[in-house]
Amino acid sequence: MSLSCPLDISWVRAQFPSLAQSVNHQPAVFLDGPGGTQVPQRVIEAIADYLAHNNANTGGAYLTSRNTDRMIAEARAAMGDFLNCDADEIVFGPNMTTLTYAMSRALGRDLGPGDEIVLTLLDHDANFSPWKALEEKGVTIRAVRFNEDDCTLDMRDLAAKIGERTKIVAVGYASNAVGTINNVAEVARLARQVGALSFIDAVHYAPHGAIDVRALECDFLVCSTYKFFGPHMGVLYGKREHLKRLRPYKLRPNTDNIPNCWEWGTLNHECIAGIKACVDYWEELGRRANPASASRRVAILAAHEVIHQHERKMTEKMIASLLAIPRLKLYGISDPQRYDSRCSTFVVRIEGHTPLELATKLGERGFFTWDGNYYALNLTEQLDVERLGGFLRIGLVHYNTMEEVERLLAALREIVN
Repeated sequence: MSLSCPLDISWVRAQFPSLAQSVNHQPAVFLDGPGGTQVPQRVIEAIADYLAHNNANTGGAYLTSRNTDRMIAEARAAMGDFLNCDADEIVFGPNMTTLTYAMSRALGRDLGPGDEIVLTLLDHDANFSPWKALEEKGVTIRAVRFNEDDCTLDMRDLAAKIGERTKIVAVGYASNAVGTINNVAEVARLARQVGALSFIDAVHYAPHGAIDVRALECDFLVCSTYKFFGPHMGVLYGKREHLKRLRPYKLRPNTDNIPNCWEWGTLNHECIAGIKACVDYWEELGRRANPASASRRVAILAAHEVIHQHERKMTEKMIASLLAIPRLKLYGISDPQRYDSRCSTFVVRIEGHTPLELATKLGERGFFTWDGNYYALNLTEQLDVERLGGFLRIGLVHYNTMEEVERLLAALREIVN
């Protein structure tokens, strides 16, 4: 794809009202994207407008209900373009964890002793515990190791653990802790090879890279819109054949039609209105980068390409400078030749300073970072840092700037010294 313009960072930042805040007379720097990004003004306005003018339940024979039906249909179509699937393959839910538990319960109906599920120790616990809970039915859980030196998934171990008894392979697209991007297309291929289903957690990858469920040939993929500049909602993609075949746990009056039969109770309509506005933001960002974009999907791909270029520059600066700080240990990929296998999320430990201490001192200076395990519990336990307070996590997204990166690094050096 040929881009006409680089990322217009001034325009981007003007879309996010929260970025104008300050802390102790210092500009606020939002480096907490992996825990939830900020939202553009249009998302805020879409939520408020829905509540002001169309707050109604679905299926009614009157104006605001019909407007709600139309809005939800438009949001499904928008997310279909975001993930490259059809609108009836999009399921909305409160969050990724709830959707994953719902799907694991449905898939678990047909599983029992002798069946196996392959998980990874690199994943967020929301793509581990819902599947591990099926041990109560006699299912065997096989956990794939990761390489401790660079926190990458051990693909040979994964291939060895997928066998004729494997029914489900669940893996993250990118690690929300160390930033590793997994080869999920290969994971899905290995699952298909033995007739198993693939379930991809794309929560952390979505703000950093384009997702194409058709090209991946995965069976299920889940993400959270509040991680890519939308409201607090979860979105599940499921292949139409699976959504129709499987039996969801649901209330009797709920329709048997997909995708609605997978959605428990009344949905959060105002936030779904925000999801549509969120995808609109992606589309406009892409059209500003490539005015010749012929469709919303093409514009979204253009947005991802210009974001990738911007985040790569910040990643190069961040890693090189972090490695130069005395007594600092960076976890994850640090080889510049392998940056395509990581996103702009970094976790560190600094000798003599706890992660909570570092996050607190940075917070006082206006830098919003996270400390702890970020629900990547298996990872912190295997690396033996759980008992030490986990890591300090710094998460960059495209509304961050090189100037913010340099200020953060200066603050870290000041704290360490």
